[in-house]
Amino acid sequence: MKVLVLGPGGREHALVRALVADPLVQEVHAAPGNAGIAGEVTVHPVDANDPAVVTELAQRLALDLVVIGPEAPLANGVADALQEAGIPVFGPTRAAAELEASKAFAKQVMAAAGVPTAMARVATTDAEADEALCTFGAPYVVKDDGLAAGKGVVVTSDLEEARAHASACFAAGGTVVIEEYLDGPEVSLFVLSDGRTVLPLAPAQDFKRLSDGDEGPNTGGMGAYSPLAWAPPGLVDEVIERVARPVIDEMAHRGTPFAGVLYCGLALTSRGMRVIEFNARFGDPETQAVLARLTTPLGGVLLAAAQGRLETIDQLNWSPKTAVAVVLASENYPDTPVTGRRVKGLGKAAKIDGASVLHAGTVLQDGKVVSSGGRVLAVVGLGASLDEARATAYESISLIELEGGHHRTDIALRAARGEIEVTGPTAASL
Repeated sequence: MKVLVLGPGGREHALVRALVADPLVQEVHAAPGNAGIAGEVTVHPVDANDPAVVTELAQRLALDLVVIGPEAPLANGVADALQEAGIPVFGPTRAAAELEASKAFAKQVMAAAGVPTAMARVATTDAEADEALCTFGAPYVVKDDGLAAGKGVVVTSDLEEARAHASACFAAGGTVVIEEYLDGPEVSLFVLSDGRTVLPLAPAQDFKRLSDGDEGPNTGGMGAYSPLAWAPPGLVDEVIERVARPVIDEMAHRGTPFAGVLYCGLALTSRGMRVIEFNARFGDPETQAVLARLTTPLGGVLLAAAQGRLETIDQLNWSPKTAVAVVLASENYPDTPVTGRRVKGLGKAAKIDGASVLHAGTVLQDGKVVSSGGRVLAVVGLGASLDEARATAYESISLIELEGGHHRTDIALRAARGEIEVTGPTAASL
């Protein structure tokens, strides 16, 4: 099998690694990839967001499968073009990807499917936003309705900050979704689908805030870990029955079947499980942690989803080890990241037993790796326990040098200390 992975980030590097390890996969290509991916497979410096360009590349390479990583190619209809050309693609059509591209649309689907989620209002003016903010009260949750690379959400107790974010979205021609605040720990669950059948991956937890203690602005994600020892028994089954399957069924009913991976962002609140958001692709950096533990070969699973035969895939197998991913970010991320700086120590970091370095915002310049984005890379540590995995990840990332670079030091720390507690109804009691 010959596979192409679209995208330039850490999620795509993790997908490439998993596909290379699949004995049924003979060739892996990436477009456009990054410095780390280029060191492992053939990369193609093309516009991965252009449906015609991607289709031409797939035909020229005689590919058996295209795996779409980021949201932009989905929103641009790359999956549609590949399907029309008869090329198997793992990733939803543009219409199905509206589950991520529009939070208001996702709320409509959830309402129709009876999925538990936060109460919300859509606002298109400052007056409407003010009314919604006053209705729900603090903490205020204001979401840009469209795609915002994981940075379009503001959660704050400052009313003026909430108003300012809404006004900025309106000024850019957008709308906002204002929601009630959901308490409780958050969980990320990826669910594979071929439009009918659903197959869950292992749950993870990610860290959206920039700084230790969940302080600072929202980012695309500063770290993640899997599995979740504190998660209620039966949580995955509950998500499948109450969230994933109803949504997949509703999308099929609407004539826009969803084939790909549905990212379910969840809050385990005092009133039970609630959906925070959907993404129409693998999340970053949860993918790095989750795929580090997957022992089932990935290529055949993704091809089965693309070809509408996911029911032929047995339950996925997982390593008993724990994975912790820690993101190294550029100076001034997530505002205006400083790029073009040399990244050193990568070889030493990769030699730490149980550690792997997955590139995100990197490029090669004169044979040297330099930063090219806000999140530069993620180090994944595998260990027999959460403490061991954390120690491995942090030992490895300490060997990497990037001027102005920074990372959180508390990824998975509360879980390792046993400080996360689910106080609401669990799956067993629902």
